[in-house]
Amino acid sequence: MALHIVTGAFSYTGRYISERLLGDGEQVRTLSRRGPPAGHPLAGRVEVAPLRMDDPAQLAESLRGAATLFNTYWIRFPRGDSTFEAAIDNSERLFRAAIAAGIERIVHISVSNPGDDSPYAYFRGKAAVERRLRALPISAAVIRPTLVFGGREEILINNMSWCLRHLPLYPIPGDGGYRVQPVSVQDVALLAVTAARSRDAITIDAAGPEVLSYRRLLALLRRDIGGFARLVDVPAAIVPPLSRVMAIPLRDTLVTAEELGALMDELLVSHAAPTAADRFTTWLPQQRAWLGRRYASELARNWRS
Repeated sequence: MALHIVTGAFSYTGRYISERLLGDGEQVRTLSRRGPPAGHPLAGRVEVAPLRMDDPAQLAESLRGAATLFNTYWIRFPRGDSTFEAAIDNSERLFRAAIAAGIERIVHISVSNPGDDSPYAYFRGKAAVERRLRALPISAAVIRPTLVFGGREEILINNMSWCLRHLPLYPIPGDGGYRVQPVSVQDVALLAVTAARSRDAITIDAAGPEVLSYRRLLALLRRDIGGFARLVDVPAAIVPPLSRVMAIPLRDTLVTAEELGALMDELLVSHAAPTAADRFTTWLPQQRAWLGRRYASELARNWRS
Protein backbone atom coordinates (compact mmCIF):
# COMPACT_ATOMS: atom_id res chain seq x y z
CA MET A 1 0.00 0.00 0.00
CA ALA A 2 1.53 3.28 -1.15
CA LEU A 3 0.70 6.89 -0.35
CA HIS A 4 -0.31 9.16 -3.23
CA ILE A 5 -0.86 12.92 -3.35
CA VAL A 6 -3.89 14.31 -5.19
CA THR A 7 -4.38 18.05 -5.51
CA GLY A 8 -8.00 19.08 -5.08
CA ALA A 9 -9.54 15.82 -3.86
CA PHE A 10 -12.53 17.82 -2.63
CA SER A 11 -13.05 19.38 -6.05
CA TYR A 12 -13.88 17.55 -9.30
CA THR A 13 -11.37 15.39 -11.16
CA GLY A 14 -9.28 15.01 -8.01
CA ARG A 15 -12.20 13.40 -6.21
CA TYR A 16 -12.55 10.62 -8.75
CA ILE A 17 -8.81 9.99 -8.92
CA SER A 18 -8.81 9.73 -5.12
CA GLU A 19 -11.76 7.35 -5.07
CA ARG A 20 -10.10 5.16 -7.69
CA LEU A 21 -6.91 4.99 -5.62
CA LEU A 22 -8.80 4.24 -2.40
CA GLY A 23 -10.73 1.51 -4.20
CA ASP A 24 -7.39 -0.04 -5.19
CA GLY A 25 -6.37 -0.14 -1.52
CA GLU A 26 -3.98 2.82 -1.72
CA GLN A 27 -3.61 5.74 0.69
CA VAL A 28 -4.38 9.30 -0.38
CA ARG A 29 -3.30 12.68 0.90
CA THR A 30 -4.82 15.74 -0.69
CA LEU A 31 -3.34 19.20 -0.98
CA SER A 32 -6.20 21.62 -0.63
CA ARG A 33 -6.83 25.31 0.01
CA ARG A 34 -9.63 24.33 2.37
CA GLY A 35 -11.01 21.31 4.19
CA PRO A 36 -13.79 19.09 2.88
CA PRO A 37 -17.28 20.55 2.49
CA ALA A 38 -19.82 19.23 4.96
CA GLY A 39 -20.88 15.73 4.01
CA HIS A 40 -18.23 15.27 1.32
CA PRO A 41 -17.77 11.53 0.61
CA LEU A 42 -13.99 11.75 1.05
CA ALA A 43 -14.12 13.48 4.43
CA GLY A 44 -12.18 11.34 6.90
CA ARG A 45 -10.98 9.00 4.16
CA VAL A 46 -8.00 11.04 2.95
CA GLU A 47 -5.27 12.94 4.74
CA VAL A 48 -5.40 16.71 4.26
CA ALA A 49 -2.39 19.00 3.91
CA PRO A 50 -2.33 22.68 2.91
CA LEU A 51 -1.76 23.71 -0.69
CA ARG A 52 0.71 26.55 -0.11
CA MET A 53 2.17 27.64 -3.41
CA ASP A 54 3.87 30.62 -1.69
CA ASP A 55 5.91 28.42 0.68
CA PRO A 56 8.14 25.89 -1.16
CA ALA A 57 9.44 24.34 2.07
CA GLN A 58 5.93 23.76 3.42
CA LEU A 59 4.83 22.49 0.02
CA ALA A 60 7.64 19.92 -0.06
CA GLU A 61 6.84 18.83 3.48
CA SER A 62 3.19 18.29 2.53
CA LEU A 63 4.35 16.06 -0.34
CA ARG A 64 6.90 14.04 1.62
CA GLY A 65 6.46 10.29 1.92
CA ALA A 66 4.33 9.85 -1.21
CA ALA A 67 5.11 7.84 -4.32
CA THR A 68 3.03 9.78 -6.85
CA LEU A 69 1.66 13.29 -7.32
CA PHE A 70 -1.60 13.56 -9.27
CA ASN A 71 -1.84 17.19 -10.25
CA THR A 72 -5.24 18.68 -11.13
CA TYR A 73 -4.33 22.25 -10.15
CA TRP A 74 -5.31 24.94 -12.66
CA ILE A 75 -7.66 27.90 -13.09
CA ARG A 76 -10.54 28.09 -15.55
CA PHE A 77 -10.07 31.82 -16.23
CA PRO A 78 -7.98 34.69 -14.79
CA ARG A 79 -9.38 36.70 -11.93
CA GLY A 80 -7.56 39.37 -9.94
CA ASP A 81 -4.03 38.24 -9.11
CA SER A 82 -4.79 34.70 -10.27
CA THR A 83 -3.54 34.72 -13.84
CA PHE A 84 -2.56 31.96 -16.21
CA GLU A 85 1.07 33.10 -15.89
CA ALA A 86 0.85 32.71 -12.11
CA ALA A 87 -0.77 29.28 -12.50
CA ILE A 88 2.08 28.19 -14.78
CA ASP A 89 4.68 29.30 -12.21
CA ASN A 90 2.72 27.68 -9.36
CA SER A 91 2.57 24.41 -11.29
CA GLU A 92 6.34 24.37 -11.75
CA ARG A 93 6.78 25.26 -8.07
CA LEU A 94 4.61 22.28 -7.17
CA PHE A 95 6.59 19.95 -9.46
CA ARG A 96 9.92 21.10 -8.00
CA ALA A 97 8.58 20.60 -4.48
CA ALA A 98 7.58 17.06 -5.46
CA ILE A 99 11.14 16.36 -6.60
CA ALA A 100 12.51 17.80 -3.37
CA ALA A 101 10.12 15.58 -1.40
CA GLY A 102 11.33 12.43 -3.14
CA ILE A 103 8.19 11.72 -5.18
CA GLU A 104 8.88 9.20 -7.95
CA ARG A 105 6.15 9.97 -10.51
CA ILE A 106 3.93 12.88 -11.52
CA VAL A 107 0.64 12.41 -13.36
CA HIS A 108 -0.49 15.78 -14.65
CA ILE A 109 -4.02 16.55 -15.87
CA SER A 110 -3.82 18.88 -18.86
CA VAL A 111 -6.30 19.53 -21.70
CA SER A 112 -6.85 18.28 -25.23
CA ASN A 113 -4.96 20.17 -27.94
CA PRO A 114 -2.73 22.48 -25.88
CA GLY A 115 -0.35 24.55 -27.98
CA ASP A 116 2.37 27.15 -27.57
CA ASP A 117 0.93 28.98 -30.58
CA SER A 118 -2.72 28.58 -29.60
CA PRO A 119 -4.84 31.74 -29.90
CA TYR A 120 -6.25 30.91 -26.45
CA ALA A 121 -4.37 31.71 -23.25
CA TYR A 122 -5.84 28.69 -21.44
CA PHE A 123 -4.42 26.27 -24.01
CA ARG A 124 -1.09 28.14 -24.24
CA GLY A 125 -0.84 27.95 -20.46
CA LYS A 126 -1.50 24.23 -20.42
CA ALA A 127 1.19 23.73 -23.07
CA ALA A 128 3.65 25.76 -21.01
CA VAL A 129 3.02 23.62 -17.92
CA GLU A 130 3.57 20.44 -19.92
CA ARG A 131 6.82 21.84 -21.34
CA ARG A 132 8.13 22.79 -17.89
CA LEU A 133 7.21 19.39 -16.48
CA ARG A 134 9.04 17.55 -19.23
CA ALA A 135 12.16 19.62 -18.59
CA LEU A 136 12.40 18.41 -14.98
CA PRO A 137 14.27 15.29 -13.82
CA ILE A 138 11.24 13.22 -12.83
CA SER A 139 9.15 10.46 -14.39
CA ALA A 140 5.92 12.01 -15.65
CA ALA A 141 2.70 11.26 -17.53
CA VAL A 142 0.29 13.79 -19.02
CA ILE A 143 -3.43 13.13 -19.39
CA ARG A 144 -5.30 15.43 -21.81
CA PRO A 145 -9.10 15.31 -21.30
CA THR A 146 -11.57 16.59 -23.85
CA LEU A 147 -15.03 17.66 -22.54
CA VAL A 148 -15.41 16.01 -19.14
CA PHE A 149 -18.82 14.87 -17.92
CA GLY A 150 -20.15 12.89 -14.97
CA GLY A 151 -20.39 13.51 -11.26
CA ARG A 152 -22.40 16.22 -9.54
CA GLU A 153 -19.34 18.44 -9.06
CA GLU A 154 -19.14 19.14 -12.81
CA ILE A 155 -20.02 22.73 -13.73
CA LEU A 156 -20.16 23.32 -17.50
CA ILE A 157 -22.64 20.64 -18.59
CA ASN A 158 -24.71 21.13 -15.46
CA ASN A 159 -25.07 24.85 -16.14
CA MET A 160 -25.84 24.27 -19.81
CA SER A 161 -28.63 22.01 -18.57
CA TRP A 162 -29.77 24.63 -16.06
CA CYS A 163 -30.10 27.17 -18.88
CA LEU A 164 -32.05 24.66 -20.98
CA ARG A 165 -34.42 24.12 -18.06
CA HIS A 166 -34.88 27.77 -17.05
CA LEU A 167 -34.49 30.02 -20.11
CA PRO A 168 -36.90 30.42 -23.02
CA LEU A 169 -34.04 30.67 -25.54
CA TYR A 170 -30.59 29.09 -25.68
CA PRO A 171 -28.21 30.99 -28.01
CA ILE A 172 -25.90 28.86 -30.16
CA PRO A 173 -22.90 30.71 -31.56
CA GLY A 174 -22.71 30.15 -35.31
CA ASP A 175 -24.46 27.09 -36.69
CA GLY A 176 -23.60 24.65 -33.88
CA GLY A 177 -22.03 22.20 -36.31
CA TYR A 178 -18.64 22.17 -34.60
CA ARG A 179 -17.91 19.03 -32.61
CA VAL A 180 -17.12 17.95 -29.05
CA GLN A 181 -15.97 14.59 -27.70
CA PRO A 182 -17.25 13.92 -24.18
CA VAL A 183 -15.22 11.81 -21.76
CA SER A 184 -16.41 10.66 -18.34
CA VAL A 185 -14.59 11.82 -15.25
CA GLN A 186 -14.42 8.18 -14.12
CA ASP A 187 -12.55 7.27 -17.30
CA VAL A 188 -10.17 10.22 -16.81
CA ALA A 189 -9.44 8.94 -13.30
CA LEU A 190 -8.85 5.40 -14.57
CA LEU A 191 -6.41 6.62 -17.23
CA ALA A 192 -4.57 8.73 -14.64
CA VAL A 193 -4.22 5.91 -12.11
CA THR A 194 -3.14 3.47 -14.82
CA ALA A 195 -0.53 5.95 -16.07
CA ALA A 196 0.90 6.19 -12.54
CA ARG A 197 1.90 2.53 -12.67
CA SER A 198 4.23 3.10 -15.63
CA ARG A 199 7.60 4.81 -15.53
CA ASP A 200 7.51 5.83 -19.19
CA ALA A 201 7.16 9.44 -20.30
CA ILE A 202 3.68 9.28 -21.82
CA THR A 203 1.04 11.69 -23.06
CA ILE A 204 -2.50 10.36 -23.47
CA ASP A 205 -5.66 12.04 -24.73
CA ALA A 206 -8.60 11.17 -22.47
CA ALA A 207 -11.35 11.01 -25.07
CA GLY A 208 -14.63 9.14 -25.16
CA PRO A 209 -16.05 6.98 -27.95
CA GLU A 210 -18.63 9.52 -29.21
CA VAL A 211 -18.13 12.72 -31.22
CA LEU A 212 -21.18 14.99 -31.30
CA SER A 213 -21.93 18.33 -32.86
CA TYR A 214 -22.54 21.04 -30.28
CA ARG A 215 -26.12 21.38 -31.54
CA ARG A 216 -26.63 17.64 -31.11
CA LEU A 217 -25.19 17.76 -27.60
CA LEU A 218 -27.63 20.53 -26.63
CA ALA A 219 -30.56 18.75 -28.25
CA LEU A 220 -29.78 15.58 -26.31
CA LEU A 221 -29.46 17.53 -23.07
CA ARG A 222 -32.76 19.31 -23.65
CA ARG A 223 -34.59 16.09 -24.48
CA ASP A 224 -33.21 13.92 -21.70
CA ILE A 225 -33.54 16.42 -18.85
CA GLY A 226 -36.93 17.72 -19.96
CA GLY A 227 -35.75 21.23 -20.85
CA PHE A 228 -37.82 23.55 -23.01
CA ALA A 229 -35.45 26.32 -24.18
CA ARG A 230 -35.56 26.96 -27.91
CA LEU A 231 -32.15 26.56 -29.58
CA VAL A 232 -31.42 29.72 -31.57
CA ASP A 233 -28.44 30.34 -33.88
CA VAL A 234 -26.87 33.75 -33.25
CA PRO A 235 -23.67 35.48 -34.40
CA ALA A 236 -20.78 34.20 -32.31
CA ALA A 237 -19.66 37.73 -31.41
CA ILE A 238 -22.80 38.50 -29.40
CA VAL A 239 -22.65 35.44 -27.16
CA PRO A 240 -19.90 36.64 -24.74
CA PRO A 241 -21.59 40.00 -23.97
CA LEU A 242 -24.96 38.26 -23.78
CA SER A 243 -23.59 35.71 -21.32
CA ARG A 244 -22.13 38.50 -19.19
CA VAL A 245 -25.56 40.11 -18.93
CA MET A 246 -27.17 36.77 -18.09
CA ALA A 247 -24.53 36.15 -15.41
CA ILE A 248 -25.24 39.36 -13.48
CA PRO A 249 -28.10 37.99 -11.35
CA LEU A 250 -26.14 34.75 -10.88
CA ARG A 251 -23.00 36.61 -9.73
CA ASP A 252 -20.88 34.25 -11.80
CA THR A 253 -19.11 33.75 -15.14
CA LEU A 254 -21.18 31.59 -17.47
CA VAL A 255 -18.74 31.28 -20.37
CA THR A 256 -15.76 33.25 -21.65
CA ALA A 257 -14.96 34.36 -25.19
CA GLU A 258 -11.92 32.06 -25.13
CA GLU A 259 -14.02 29.06 -24.13
CA LEU A 260 -16.43 29.73 -26.99
CA GLY A 261 -13.55 30.14 -29.43
CA ALA A 262 -11.96 26.87 -28.34
CA LEU A 263 -15.33 25.14 -28.62
CA MET A 264 -15.92 26.43 -32.15
CA ASP A 265 -12.36 25.51 -33.16
CA GLU A 266 -13.06 21.92 -32.04
CA LEU A 267 -10.27 21.86 -29.46
CA LEU A 268 -12.42 19.53 -27.35
CA VAL A 269 -12.00 16.76 -29.93
CA SER A 270 -9.03 14.39 -29.91
CA HIS A 271 -7.09 13.55 -33.05
CA ALA A 272 -6.19 10.12 -31.66
CA ALA A 273 -8.27 6.97 -31.25
CA PRO A 274 -10.70 7.02 -28.29
CA THR A 275 -9.11 5.97 -25.01
CA ALA A 276 -12.24 5.83 -22.85
CA ALA A 277 -15.30 3.59 -22.86
CA ASP A 278 -18.15 5.49 -21.17
CA ARG A 279 -20.71 6.89 -23.60
CA PHE A 280 -22.28 10.28 -22.96
CA THR A 281 -25.52 9.16 -24.61
CA THR A 282 -25.78 6.20 -22.20
CA TRP A 283 -25.03 8.28 -19.11
CA LEU A 284 -27.28 11.25 -19.89
CA PRO A 285 -30.80 9.73 -19.69
CA GLN A 286 -30.09 8.52 -16.15
CA GLN A 287 -29.35 12.05 -14.84
CA ARG A 288 -32.75 13.71 -15.33
CA ALA A 289 -33.56 13.80 -11.61
CA TRP A 290 -30.72 16.19 -10.79
CA LEU A 291 -28.83 17.50 -13.83
CA GLY A 292 -29.40 21.22 -14.23
CA ARG A 293 -31.84 21.46 -11.33
CA ARG A 294 -29.48 23.76 -9.44
CA TYR A 295 -27.06 26.29 -10.85
CA ALA A 296 -23.40 25.57 -9.99
CA SER A 297 -21.41 28.76 -9.44
CA GLU A 298 -17.78 28.68 -10.56
CA LEU A 299 -16.97 31.79 -8.53
CA ALA A 300 -18.67 30.58 -5.37
CA ARG A 301 -17.04 27.17 -5.52
CA ASN A 302 -13.49 28.04 -6.57
CA TRP A 303 -12.93 31.73 -5.87
CA ARG A 304 -15.07 33.31 -3.15
CA SER A 305 -14.26 30.58 -0.61
